[in-house]
Amino acid sequence: MKNLIASAAFTAISVISAAQAGELWRATGFEQPESALVDAAHNRIVVSNIVGNPGAVDGNGYLSLLSMDGKVLARHWVEGLDAPKGMAITGGRLYAADITKVRVVDLASGRLVKTIDVPGAVFLNDMTQDSAGKVYVSDMLADTIYRIDGNAPELFVKDALLASPNGVFADGGRLIVASWGKGINKADFSTAEPGGLLSVDLATKKVTPLPGAQKFADLDGVIAIGDTIYATAYMTGTLYSYKPGGAPTVVATFKPGSADIGTDGKATIYVPLMGEGEVTALSLD
Repeated sequence: MKNLIASAAFTAISVISAAQAGELWRATGFEQPESALVDAAHNRIVVSNIVGNPGAVDGNGYLSLLSMDGKVLARHWVEGLDAPKGMAITGGRLYAADITKVRVVDLASGRLVKTIDVPGAVFLNDMTQDSAGKVYVSDMLADTIYRIDGNAPELFVKDALLASPNGVFADGGRLIVASWGKGINKADFSTAEPGGLLSVDLATKKVTPLPGAQKFADLDGVIAIGDTIYATAYMTGTLYSYKPGGAPTVVATFKPGSADIGTDGKATIYVPLMGEGEVTALSLD
């Protein structure tokens, strides 16, 4: 996903000063950090490093550990992955999307305990877990979201409305989905039509576009804090916020490459900056 070309089509977006989202710290020295996920049980942040082609089965991807104040605890905590991206935590284990597989790591030991093949997968991207411990993973190039209950993956929803689903975040009885957009050019990941925010009902699997948040950017990571949704646009490096009934608002802008964001669930967002090899923490207070 390096050197992607930004999509030029945007809807009207209000802008606030990026200073309202103050940078707390910035950690450096990563290799295409794609995701930053808080491991609350161990008071740390897990960072996935792609290291090269995001679709290459090359064995050089790895996971790193950061303290909550941005200090590197382990640069190469888990090695031997291919191009790890989004992650989820449930039952004392970390799940990491790795192209067409999901890697399972024991959080206490850092030992890779299992690899789950996802039949039919093309380009697995982000992950999340619901309150029942089920894990969901998006397939960006197949308009698909899979669900993993224990060790067995299953097709959860496949729908053209998902429009290249990238970020996923379990929020009560729904998944919030950040769509990259329609008509992806696989050479540079530009789109014919930019993406937006959607909701997938966990019970009915119905896909619903969120009003006022459609066709505005090629979206990557997504989280929710209370009733506010935050999403990154990889192509432009923009971090947006969105409230029901409103429109996407620019919170902060980085260089292109802001990817799969994480949060402590309170007032801090962790943003991996793939192009710069950095992870930054932003305070929303």
